[in-house]
Amino acid sequence: MALKFVRAGETLELQPNCHTTAMGIMPHTDVGQALKLTLSVDIPFWPQLPNISFYEDMYVQTSQNFPGIVIDLSGEKISFNTAKFERELGHYSRKMAEPETFALSRRYSAVYHRFLAEDLQDYPAIRGQVTGPVSFGFRVTDEESKPIIYNDGVRSLLFDFIQRKVNTQYRQLRGKNQSAFVWLDEPGLGWVFSGLSGYNDVQAKQEYHSFLAGLEGPMALHLCANVNLPYLLELGVKLLSFDAYQIELMPKGYANTVADFLSSGGIISWGIVPTDSESLSKETPETLARLLLGYWDVVSLNTGLSVKGIAEQALIAPARCCLKNVGRVGASEDTTADETRGDPNFTVEERLVERAFAYLKTLSEILKNKFDL
Repeated sequence: MALKFVRAGETLELQPNCHTTAMGIMPHTDVGQALKLTLSVDIPFWPQLPNISFYEDMYVQTSQNFPGIVIDLSGEKISFNTAKFERELGHYSRKMAEPETFALSRRYSAVYHRFLAEDLQDYPAIRGQVTGPVSFGFRVTDEESKPIIYNDGVRSLLFDFIQRKVNTQYRQLRGKNQSAFVWLDEPGLGWVFSGLSGYNDVQAKQEYHSFLAGLEGPMALHLCANVNLPYLLELGVKLLSFDAYQIELMPKGYANTVADFLSSGGIISWGIVPTDSESLSKETPETLARLLLGYWDVVSLNTGLSVKGIAEQALIAPARCCLKNVGRVGASEDTTADETRGDPNFTVEERLVERAFAYLKTLSEILKNKFDL
């Protein structure tokens, strides 16, 4: 079953079949090497490279042209100033009709425009990413250190602003490949369940439904935070990407929601290949295949949905980004990709990501062969 999304009389289709993709944020400082790696997966994407410049930070990239934003490059800090917001709001309102207001400039991305210059039409799909409004709203704080998501007026504008950002990027990517999509990078949706948060899961779900309804392309969501899978699948998205490696066991209570989502044509991108050295050193593509198949067996046994049916609606990805080696273990020769092994020009994190991508390719082949995809 392909994901079908109808817009303006056009039907966009994506057949997952255990194709590979990955997270946007990468540790590389060489733009060419990062781009080479992202173009090597089945569904390529443009990488975000914050180790090159603070402008490559996911929150800074999304902030471009939002009124009231203050970027401290030397201190690598992004914040919001209420007085500046009020001064800039009128100018922003006059510029809202111009697509350039919501486009990602070359200054804010070292690689996005190079990605667009590539021949991308022969891939089954391509994708981009924009920081979601909940994450942005929690991360960016005002002069009183209060997250802007708690400011009703600012939050309302923020949801509209990011909706326009997503639509602008989607149009640009779709000009390169008819099966383009943009996912919202939303670790903040893991924070709405905190009792300390003044913005809760109920409010987030209500506002997300309205937000998603205004997106022009397939509604896609990604987060690496701890997940409440049923909650995410019920937000109204058509594609969900999440860190599946961390859950270790698929709860039976998740099975019906997962099956309903897939049966309705939804796609799940299973982030199953770890990118920290401690976890990666324990795994092989074969052990990761068994882990993922164990998740799928739980869904199948409790719902009747076939495991092959789950595989047909699956994308396969690394579990997380890897800006820091959270395993605190050196990337030894057996945890680095052959082509980078011993290369002094690669950091530990870069070698780990390269190795994870190598695992990803092999894992995808194992699953495709098993289910004749």
